[in-house]
Amino acid sequence: PPNMLVFNAPTRETCTAERSQTNTPLQALALMNDPTFVEASRKLAERMMTSSTDNNSARVELAFRLATARKPTNDEIKILLDVFEYLKTAYLKKPDDAERLLGVGDSKRNQSLDVASLAAWTTVASMILTLDETVTKR
Repeated sequence: PPNMLVFNAPTRETCTAERSQTNTPLQALALMNDPTFVEASRKLAERMMTSSTDNNSARVELAFRLATARKPTNDEIKILLDVFEYLKTAYLKKPDDAERLLGVGDSKRNQSLDVASLAAWTTVASMILTLDETVTKR
């Protein structure tokens, strides 16, 4: 797939023993805008919202642990919760923007979840999924 070239995936024409590690702005753009990654962010957001907790900090912790295999710091939790609150307010004012975001991808969204909250959590999940430590094996 073309987007894999952005991540320096080798073509199938030759064998590669080890892939080079890179981190470029083009990779970040692909992770934030490619429909596959937007849909993955929405599915992670749905999992966050349907987890057994109503505690937003616990939701951030769940997503962070799933993506990075570590607990987020208190500062990371605060930043992500601040972003969530800001975006939820914005999506409540512009529900069409939320619907457009949630319509990306082939899978249907969970209709039982609040649109503004799901859109805000989708963006938070995208932030987590685009972290260097999520994408790059070290």
